[in-house]
Amino acid sequence: MDATATVTPFSTLIRTASHEQHTEAETSTFMSDLLGGRLGVDAYTRYTEQLWFVYRALEEGSEALRDDPVAGPFIQPELMRSTELERDLAHLRGADWREGLEPLPATAAYAARVTECARTWPAGYIAHHYTRYLGDLSGGQIIRDKAEKTWGFERKGDGVRFYVFEEITNPAAFKRGYRELLDAVNADDLEKQRIIEECKRAFALNTAVFRELGEVFPLSA
Repeated sequence: MDATATVTPFSTLIRTASHEQHTEAETSTFMSDLLGGRLGVDAYTRYTEQLWFVYRALEEGSEALRDDPVAGPFIQPELMRSTELERDLAHLRGADWREGLEPLPATAAYAARVTECARTWPAGYIAHHYTRYLGDLSGGQIIRDKAEKTWGFERKGDGVRFYVFEEITNPAAFKRGYRELLDAVNADDLEKQRIIEECKRAFALNTAVFRELGEVFPLSA
């Protein structure tokens, strides 16, 4: 047996194993253009719409998992984003924001996979929970800052509420606690490896959404 596998915390294993996919998602052309201020607020709005479909799947799925021995500890109300996304969309699209709202094909596939894991594989659901929420608490703050500066949203106000975790006063401490939950996850080594593979899949699904958004919002040559 590999001795390092017994001493390396699972939170470290999952982070290092998915590093390549994480970087690919972060450095996608669409996200680079968005953060570089080269796209308009309509691109940011479309991105926010896609997030709503994914988080609706995540958070509708969480209801049935609260008492699950594997996924249950991760279901924390202070992380929930759907309400904030809906406030942002009302600000960005108007009161009738749901009208004509459609997921991109990649977004629909992403949300369907999250729903499938929530229903049939709680450990796999953790992979999606981890990639989304820990990302929001970290890199998401860069997006919020750029959005406020580029499109003039009120600081931590309507339009960027998705990135504001009002109930988490100390994000660093919260992320430490989250990693401790990962380290203590109720899964054997084989299942942990499956979670890592699902984590890679989650990043790939996210990257596919960015790719399709890039096709919708190509920069003029």
